[in-house]
Amino acid sequence: MTIGKYGSNSERLMNFMNLMVPIEGGTVELRDYMNVNKWISSDYTLSDPGRGNDKKVITWTETIEPFYVMKYPVTQHLYHLVMQDEVEPHINERPITEVSWLDTLVFCNKLSRILGRTECYTIAHESENTIYNKEANGFRLLTDAEWQYACKAGTKGYRYEKIDKIAWYEENSNGLAQEVGKLLPNPWGLYDMIGNVWEWCWDLYDTKRYGNYRIFRGGSWAEVENNCGSTIRRKSMPDFKMDDLGFRIACGM
Repeated sequence: MTIGKYGSNSERLMNFMNLMVPIEGGTVELRDYMNVNKWISSDYTLSDPGRGNDKKVITWTETIEPFYVMKYPVTQHLYHLVMQDEVEPHINERPITEVSWLDTLVFCNKLSRILGRTECYTIAHESENTIYNKEANGFRLLTDAEWQYACKAGTKGYRYEKIDKIAWYEENSNGLAQEVGKLLPNPWGLYDMIGNVWEWCWDLYDTKRYGNYRIFRGGSWAEVENNCGSTIRRKSMPDFKMDDLGFRIACGM
């Protein structure tokens, strides 16, 4: 999937849309386990983890409009190319990590500008006030619902194939993220949706309980098997960074 190594950024990214997979619209049912206990501290640094019977299952259905999604997580090579960082020899096709939710929005806006598209995001100092322009034709994060819909690709189970065929996780990753596209894709041609790196989504999780926490999905190279699947969901502050957390991008049709 390497993008050309010579020429201007726009020239090197001319074929970028070849990496975007069209996804037809539909519906998706989502589920989460909500802790009914309250946070202990007002700044969200401590919480009552609760017991199993303190958690309430909630389900809801969302309609998905047609969109394009990148077949791979954003790689180190692509990220540094777009951000105009000097590309070191060790930069490769492993997913970019150590990027915050805020970093991903900056990347999306910059890629949109390079390719002559309208930026999707007006980024505010308080991340919860950041505006997503749904009419823009630029690049963006997937929503929580879009991510699960794309990951499942019409399948019904927690994973679309046996884990060792589709995902890098604790038992087979050798302790680090692996190059994208080396294992089997899902039925819609998307690679590494499960495992390898967690992927940031656009959505706030629950502002009443968790403030401006944002969602990330899918599991990673560092997780055990049970933590890598199509419905696994975690959350953190928008400036949070981690060595197994990256992102994937989308755009409208």
